[in-house]
Amino acid sequence: MCNLGRPFRTSGNLAGAIWDVPFAHGWPGYNLSMEQDERISRSRRLLGEEGIRKLAEARVAVIGLGGVGSACAESLVRAGVGSFLFVDKDVVELSNLNRQSIAFLSTVGQRKVDVMAAMAHDINPDVQVDALFAFVLEETIADLLAPFPRPDFIVDAVDTLTAKAAIAGYAAREGIPTVSAMGMANRSDPTALTFARLFETEGCPFCREMRKICRARQIPDMDVLYSTERPAKVRPEEGAARSQKTELGTHSYMPPVAGLMLAGYVVQHLLEQGNA
Repeated sequence: MCNLGRPFRTSGNLAGAIWDVPFAHGWPGYNLSMEQDERISRSRRLLGEEGIRKLAEARVAVIGLGGVGSACAESLVRAGVGSFLFVDKDVVELSNLNRQSIAFLSTVGQRKVDVMAAMAHDINPDVQVDALFAFVLEETIADLLAPFPRPDFIVDAVDTLTAKAAIAGYAAREGIPTVSAMGMANRSDPTALTFARLFETEGCPFCREMRKICRARQIPDMDVLYSTERPAKVRPEEGAARSQKTELGTHSYMPPVAGLMLAGYVVQHLLEQGNA
């Protein structure tokens, strides 16, 4: 387990049971040490004390810690968000090295939630992290998230349409603001990334399929980040299984750019809360 000497709470399904390791630091609060004060000095110049306080007291769930989700989570930690729930059931693989913030030769084979939690604590030792090693499904999402404190915002950075629909439905039922990242594979132009309402997106095959599912399940419209660029056509590797998805390629910069844009979106939302 990668923890860089930082304690954190982590949970997951192991042989059907939930296991739990207590988080040792406790709630970070808002009493800043000199070290903490220096860490956020550049942010304070822009946000002021009130903005710093809002982020420190906020809790964000990042579901999916691939290229998009890990970059988003890292940026939110650096922004000063004080509490997180990280959800993923993958381990770091060699193929992740070209795009994922948590992927290093030293972390290959380790659980993504553990590596992300360790990275978060290495940036801010006082951050509160819950790490859930689990897949998100329509029939399980409510029970999976029930043991954890309610987030102020949910970032959907998972790959599959069914999981995205599960997250969107859950967020709508619970009244939790959310933003969803659509497909980044086979795209090359980061300037084509834009935020929109799902039912207003155009030219994105992934968004089109997501709209179908949402209409069928009566899931309301939502904010998404998608690319207006037409995805390149990549020939699948000969003899590869369909499940390997060898027709999908990814530039090193596309998922992280999307993740940073999502982080900016979330930070702006958190700062605007209570201002109306």
